[in-house]
Amino acid sequence: MSRPAFASWLSQTNDVTQTFLNAGQIPDLINLAGGLPDPSIWPVEELAQLAHKAVAEHPEAVLAYPPIEGFAELRHLIAQRFSTGGLTLTRQNVLITTAGMQGLDLVGKALLDQGGLIAAQSPAYLGALDAWRPRLPSYRPIRLQDEGFDPVAALDGAQFCYCVPNFSNPTGRLVDLPMRQAMVEAAQQTGTWLVEDDPYGMLYYDGAPLPRLLELSATGKPGPYDGPVIYLGTLSKGLAPGLRLGWVIAAPEMITALITAKQGSDMCTTGISQQMAIDAFKTGLPERILPHILDLYGSRRNALCAAMAEHLTPWFDWQVPQGGMFVWARAKDPALDTDKLLKVALSHGVCVTPSSVFDPEGQDRGAIRVNFTLNPAERLAEGTRRLARAVDALLSGKA
Repeated sequence: MSRPAFASWLSQTNDVTQTFLNAGQIPDLINLAGGLPDPSIWPVEELAQLAHKAVAEHPEAVLAYPPIEGFAELRHLIAQRFSTGGLTLTRQNVLITTAGMQGLDLVGKALLDQGGLIAAQSPAYLGALDAWRPRLPSYRPIRLQDEGFDPVAALDGAQFCYCVPNFSNPTGRLVDLPMRQAMVEAAQQTGTWLVEDDPYGMLYYDGAPLPRLLELSATGKPGPYDGPVIYLGTLSKGLAPGLRLGWVIAAPEMITALITAKQGSDMCTTGISQQMAIDAFKTGLPERILPHILDLYGSRRNALCAAMAEHLTPWFDWQVPQGGMFVWARAKDPALDTDKLLKVALSHGVCVTPSSVFDPEGQDRGAIRVNFTLNPAERLAEGTRRLARAVDALLSGKA
């Protein structure tokens, strides 16, 4: 007796993702593929104290089912942290999520009908593509850096627009202020929701932070924010990913819709992480550890780019990112297929992410994403040497 078939969207995934997820089993592999923080940045002792305090002092709150929308105090603190001179946020504007990934999933559930159109910054974050894949959406790629790019035409008619203005995953690109303003104006003109995914917004190594799309969309009116931006934030990069704690900031009508979507997802985000976040914010823990994070990651970015300049210049072009976690390298030779390079690189003991997984159609096979936050300088240099040997072997037919 045959069983019913699996859902059709499962056949739309790619085997490249599984390949590099399984690569962790390879001995002495240098992983330059993932977007992983260095565990040394985690304030382990302070987090342990916060966890103990949460259970010991608030057992009835943190061990029970929290409200779907999250603890009121945490929502209030996040509203305060993100309010600026012209932007007034209240807890009505905030939903607590189980990390940033859930925010992406809930946006899809609230806004996407089957086959709906998404305008997405291209190339796009793999996790976002995976979150929305069950709805089999169509994509309108938007390339903010292209000459003649028209934000109004890009957003018009889409269910929503997805953008990572601060050090986009995978490209590491920083969207400049005029384009940020143009994107907000286009959202206001077309009525299209503008999703601002901002996991890397605190990771500026060069220059002053630019204003968020959320801030630029503010009208200065009192009361809850009611603009077109849906802002996604997380503690994963600035504190610890294992807390699985994120948030959405948006107009109250959008927060209401997302609460309904969350009710059918996980019902609530763990109270222990929420209480830990409350106490971390109150004591300034994220601000205290940020200088160390910036120094460490900034030096590793420099180390990776120096190693790439020494070993990969014949084959790739790239720009040094001003922040974030990644370098995006585009192959000079169209014959260099980075899906094939992944397999050869693994045999040389190094893993990078090929560009095809960031393309909804899977057709872009001419670039790689390289992470610099996880490994120390000497491992970054060795990984780059291994990658150079892999490229040479692939192009020379010796792979």
